[in-house]
Amino acid sequence: MANTVQFDLVSPERRLASVAASEVQIPGAEGDLTAMEGHAPTITTLRPGVLKAISASGTQAYAVTGGFAEITAGSVSVLAELAIPVAEATSAVLDGLIAEARARAETASDKASAEKYAADMVALKAAVGA
Repeated sequence: MANTVQFDLVSPERRLASVAASEVQIPGAEGDLTAMEGHAPTITTLRPGVLKAISASGTQAYAVTGGFAEITAGSVSVLAELAIPVAEATSAVLDGLIAEARARAETASDKASAEKYAADMVALKAAVGA
């Protein structure tokens, strides 16, 4: 497939993807972005959201809770705190993650950031339709 980037997604538990993708849609902490061949070198943090890789074999979608993405002209490497294929992101799994985020927000020293993270988790659940 011409005009592709090497996309790799890993979490502490496992490697979830390694494909040649025409584009990778990333939920960046400063806003969503799409990485394609020739992208300027960038490193960004992730917020909870849906990460999508579009390749010749179709679209692969993953629910991510945070982490980092390193983008170069020829590759996108994502190191996620937690990544789950959207098909595995059940309501029960996401409700557990939301509960953890809300509990952390109760005792966090930076309440605003912790509450935003919890709100992003709720939005992630809505985005995957769970």
